[in-house]
Amino acid sequence: MKKNRKRDDFLEQLKRIPIVQVACEKANLSRNTIYRWRHEDKQFSTDMDTALAEGEALVNDMTESQLLSLIKERDWHAISFWLRHRSPKFSDKVEITGKIDMQEQPLTLEEEKVVENAIKRLTAINNK
Repeated sequence: MKKNRKRDDFLEQLKRIPIVQVACEKANLSRNTIYRWRHEDKQFSTDMDTALAEGEALVNDMTESQLLSLIKERDWHAISFWLRHRSPKFSDKVEITGKIDMQEQPLTLEEEKVVENAIKRLTAINNK
């Protein structure tokens, strides 16, 4: 009974702050205990993944709210961040398209010599 309460408390803490160490401290449990439970109990593992996802969603919502507040205050860094990450027009990403045609070609004589020398050196190093 006590173990179930401890697990439930830990999962609730994880939903509030999705950082395992912090949730462990607030629930007065060790990380080793949590990861042992996670390893031994598939349901707990699933519940933990769900709690982490809920906690991350909560933090994301709070962060977006703060970002929107900064945008309303005309904070240039917040405006720039929003546009670079939300609008393809302002994105820092570069898209490269093309076709790679892989055809096997025999090695040139020079390339064969380089490979042979490399193999000889590796063989000599391994035989030492």
